[in-house]
Amino acid sequence: MSLIQYDYHHLPHVKMQNQSKKTLWITLGLTLFFTIVEIAGGLLSNSLALLSDSAHMASDVLALGLSMIALYLATRPPNHRFTFGYLRFEIITSFLNGLTLVIIAIWIFWEGIQRFISPEPIDFRLMLTISSIGFIVNLILTIVLSRSTKEEENLNIKSALWHFIGDLLSSIGVILSAILIYFTGWYFFDPLISIIIASIIFTGGAKIIRESYSILMEAVPNQFHLDKIREDIRQIEGVEDVHDMHLWAVSTDHYSLTAHVFINEHIQPFCVILAINEMLNKKYGIKHATIQVEHAMIHDHGEYGKEFLLQKKKKATS
Repeated sequence: MSLIQYDYHHLPHVKMQNQSKKTLWITLGLTLFFTIVEIAGGLLSNSLALLSDSAHMASDVLALGLSMIALYLATRPPNHRFTFGYLRFEIITSFLNGLTLVIIAIWIFWEGIQRFISPEPIDFRLMLTISSIGFIVNLILTIVLSRSTKEEENLNIKSALWHFIGDLLSSIGVILSAILIYFTGWYFFDPLISIIIASIIFTGGAKIIRESYSILMEAVPNQFHLDKIREDIRQIEGVEDVHDMHLWAVSTDHYSLTAHVFINEHIQPFCVILAINEMLNKKYGIKHATIQVEHAMIHDHGEYGKEFLLQKKKKATS
């Protein structure tokens, strides 16, 4: 069987994140249980703040389910069609999670305005009981997810963490709302707290959307400076110019770089490629680089190559 059939297996484009899987299974089970409890409590107490929190929790169940699918798909090896494997599904899932957060925030905001216009009575005792349980559950899950993000890099875990930070703040808000209603009798605190919660959820969702959008658009990851990398490549012996360079993230910790380099014809091209790859790996952690070695007389890239040769000639004669 020819080797070309296996060319997509030259690097293991998979993520074996056992800690992330374990974390998400625990989180999913606890979230699903408490979502049912909170929905029932929100309906019985007629609290918008509690219902908004339960809606957020329901979105967490969906988000965590998608994250689990993404983690398991990420362990599947590449094939003849998906040569990068299924790593990008992690980013698609994160984008959907962020979008869900934004939509929920807008819904809560709208419902809060309606409650300001038409206030409704609330069973604050039930509201306080459920929100207190929710605070404990969300605090535990936030701590678990926070520890997981420090052990393994995964945008799905980060998006799930933002969900639960929002839930934790929601629980605090609902508790505060119930206490204020008890002491003042002013029911407008319920929609007011809901709108504050919605603003926090919206901020987290927008952040996740922005991060995942950048990866999906194959933007240069924030931690890299393309001009600095280009300059480092230029410093390698034999390299005369770097152009047509691209750097992007396949997923949160899988980076790819491609570049064309004009080299001195007296330098062994394989040595240049080896030196560039070693520098990228050691200095930037970029393990997947494709370097195309060229000579400006043969691969002139139109006006760019002609200008390069002209400048080279001027330097030689000056």
